[in-house]
Amino acid sequence: EVRGAAPGSLNTAMLEPGMAAQHVDALVLTGGSAFGLRAADGVMEALKERGRGLVFGGTVVPLVAGAVIFDLMAGEPVAPDAASGRAALEAAVPLSHLASGHVGVGTGARLGGIAGPDGFRRGGFGVAQVDLGVGSVTALVALNALGTTAAETIERGEQDPRHRFIEHVAAMSVPEGQHTTLMALVTDIPCPHDTLLRCCVAAHDALARVIVPAHTIADGDIAFASTTREGTIGREQSMALTFASELATEAALRNAAALTMPAT
Repeated sequence: EVRGAAPGSLNTAMLEPGMAAQHVDALVLTGGSAFGLRAADGVMEALKERGRGLVFGGTVVPLVAGAVIFDLMAGEPVAPDAASGRAALEAAVPLSHLASGHVGVGTGARLGGIAGPDGFRRGGFGVAQVDLGVGSVTALVALNALGTTAAETIERGEQDPRHRFIEHVAAMSVPEGQHTTLMALVTDIPCPHDTLLRCCVAAHDALARVIVPAHTIADGDIAFASTTREGTIGREQSMALTFASELATEAALRNAAALTMPAT
């Protein structure tokens, strides 16, 4: 589900309700703005060599979706390429082994631009997991937002950044193409497509709760949700999974924001 107005994405339409192919062989989250989508080429080639994908006659076509953050204004304007995507796939580890940090898609991430050029600080890649007993859901986020954390604003006793922007709009400028938060939820609980869609909604709710403002004209916020097992669950279990998705996303966002949050 896309709620930001400035997304950079690949093959997201095929994941929408009613489409024929509602699965992917890989999900690519990358930096480098639109240039970074080249990383998916390397992932596709590597998957094809492994025989992973849809078989059409004598060839295999991997299904890969993805999204980018806009980070070319941070550091050197270098974007991942196909070789980077192949290397990432070859270095893949179980979700439980991933760590938050200024790594991968979060390397050039920033947040706080709502306060102007001087308000930027580093964002990053955050991971968090919630156990439901019958399985778990893991949230992976690349925090690269125009907004800042609601908690930080409260702790510092600062004015809500939205009010500040409105009051000083004549003197404010929104840096173009420098924002987008990516969120991916992965669960091993079998569930249908409509439940996964509700998990995406829950992830966006989490983003709006942790980061203020979210889903702006300048952000390209996207949420993905995936299950590794086919099947279905009851209404109560579906609701529990969406709640867990929201909690995991909130925790992952806070983990990413805390990487460089000033001490209080």
